[in-house]
Amino acid sequence: MSMTIAETPGLSAPMRSALAEAGFTTLADLDGQSRTALLHLHGVGKVGLTRLQEAMEQEGLALDGGHASWTATDRGEAPLAAGRSAEAKTAPSGDSAREWIAQLPWPRRVEQGLRLLELFEDVTGAPARMWGPSMVGFGEAHYQYATGREGDTMRVGFSPRKGAITLYGLQSYGSHEDLVEALGRTRLGKGCIYVHKLEDIDLAALRRLVAAAWAG
Repeated sequence: MSMTIAETPGLSAPMRSALAEAGFTTLADLDGQSRTALLHLHGVGKVGLTRLQEAMEQEGLALDGGHASWTATDRGEAPLAAGRSAEAKTAPSGDSAREWIAQLPWPRRVEQGLRLLELFEDVTGAPARMWGPSMVGFGEAHYQYATGREGDTMRVGFSPRKGAITLYGLQSYGSHEDLVEALGRTRLGKGCIYVHKLEDIDLAALRRLVAAAWAG
């Protein structure tokens, strides 16, 4: 019988909890799962994942190093009802990101949004696109939930909202924790980073984090 994740030596309590919440009980459950997807789970880090892989290898099991296939627990998705099709909730539009930022009713957010636009464009080398009515995105990534939902989303991006600036695609759990911490005063959400104002963070650290997320 395959070793349980709870019995696997060297794993932190947050990592065991994250894997359990994602529905993984034994090492056999992880056979063939995406290494990248597991790193997106809150509490899973590279060191713990290396120990997990070593334990799996002893049982002739292995993770897949391919593209991430996000699970339902990553974003709180409910399973699809029988007969329902999977639909992407947010899609890119043809609207100009610069024009959208310029028309925001909050002067401070206009200035900060334009600064972020230039930073993301410079680091990624990709053109900005509007995703939905209020998100500025760069690049594109495909996702698939365990529930059957799948679609495309921005690789990285931001939204200069009234209450806080939201940064997307930068909080790759376990991969860039040091870079996230180097930002300064932030609040972490489920897959997002919230910033009250740009003066609260280190923009050089943000550039490094965007570059790391874009390369990953």
